[in-house]
Amino acid sequence: MRDKDELCIRPIAASDHEALAALMAEMQAHYGVPCPTSAEIRAGLAKRPQGVEILVAEWDGAMQGFAAAAAIYPGPGLASGLFLKELYVARDARGGGIGRALMRALAELALMRGHRRLDWTADAANPELLRFYESLGAVAQTEKIFFRLTGEALAATAQGSSKTGA
Repeated sequence: MRDKDELCIRPIAASDHEALAALMAEMQAHYGVPCPTSAEIRAGLAKRPQGVEILVAEWDGAMQGFAAAAAIYPGPGLASGLFLKELYVARDARGGGIGRALMRALAELALMRGHRRLDWTADAANPELLRFYESLGAVAQTEKIFFRLTGEALAATAQGSSKTGA
């Protein structure tokens, strides 16, 4: 039996969907972006794509954080890796080591799955976050630029049209 105050990092279970949906709603509010309903979030969790790894962090009997990542291939040397899509710690739980514990568990999972790297993006305007990642030994990859297709541009690309005809 675990001590009530012990931090527990573990893979998500179906019974976690409600608590994780609430934490994801908090995350969306933190970033100031629209949020689906709790039912829609839970449905998305139930049908998440194969290969998505979600680790949850519980402290004092409550879910306090999560990390979501997916396998990527190929990488350098044609090896696989994990791409961290989200790392989030509840506002009231920040600074207590939960983010570091989630990253450690994710790194362990990557190695256990035979991956050779862990990649992610970070908000360049958040120096505290950048310092956190650097404290893990991570190195910013400044030679890469992050791109995104969404909305009309995604649909246009899917239909074979482009803005420049290039």
